Amino acid sequence: MDWLNYHHLHYFWTTAREGSVTRAAERLRLAQPTLSAQIRTLETALGVRLFEKQGRGLALTDAGRTAFRYADSIFGLGQELRESLAGLVRGHVPVLTVGISDALAKLMVHRLLEPALHLPERIRLVCLEDRTERLLAKLSLHELDLVLTDAAPPANSAVRAFSHALGECGVQVCGTAALRKAHPGSFPRCLEDAPFLLPPEGTALRRGLDQWFETEALHPRIVGEFDDSALLKTFGQRGHGFFATPAPLVKEVERQYQVRRIGLARGVRERIYALTLDRRLRHPAVLAISEAAKAKAFA
Repeated sequence: MDWLNYHHLHYFWTTAREGSVTRAAERLRLAQPTLSAQIRTLETALGVRLFEKQGRGLALTDAGRTAFRYADSIFGLGQELRESLAGLVRGHVPVLTVGISDALAKLMVHRLLEPALHLPERIRLVCLEDRTERLLAKLSLHELDLVLTDAAPPANSAVRAFSHALGECGVQVCGTAALRKAHPGSFPRCLEDAPFLLPPEGTALRRGLDQWFETEALHPRIVGEFDDSALLKTFGQRGHGFFATPAPLVKEVERQYQVRRIGLARGVRERIYALTLDRRLRHPAVLAISEAAKAKAFA
């Protein structure tokens, strides 16, 4: 084959993403027989089977999975091309759409994203908060430019995303002065049977804190678990329990929530990753976020 029919490749790619010829045909506004015939033409041109029957549906063959990865990159670059050219249109303000894991501290997210608003070229920042797995699904559909999360995607993730480590830091435990007075003694023994507010299970910070409690033989009373880190701190501000926060943010947290640090949770680390569909960071705003993170966000 001397050249590749990208229309046929796009039909294959859409069918693989939709999981069925019926849904792909509806999305592409094609008749099902026409779509099936175009995919067979592509298979003939490539000399491989891309799909195989699985029950009532279709599944990708090994060759199909390889072709899908390449097609995903090809059409991802096409989307980048359209967005880049759109930015050249007079009066058009480029948009940076960021998915934010709900487990991340909002103050840290602000530190990371703020540099994007100070670029010479103005951008419009759009932030969407959700669970990481749902954000990854949106990333795979090119609805997001990047995802900020507390963990790299697992090796068996259905979405082929690349993780870029932005930084890591220690974790401080904070609480109100009244709560600290009610639980005197040295840190961390003062946390024994003390009320504690935690992020939800499955988050990296929660796993780190659970391991720290076990290592230190601590048994705090878990009085609340929160997806939203800002809501967690608000409960902490009201004295409902001690809580953990990234060490670089502790001064801001003390000032904003009227709490004080009581000690460092030794061995617990907070990490933040930027997930993209590109192996290399290209978007100027994303590059600014990465550079600022390494320079000052985790200082």
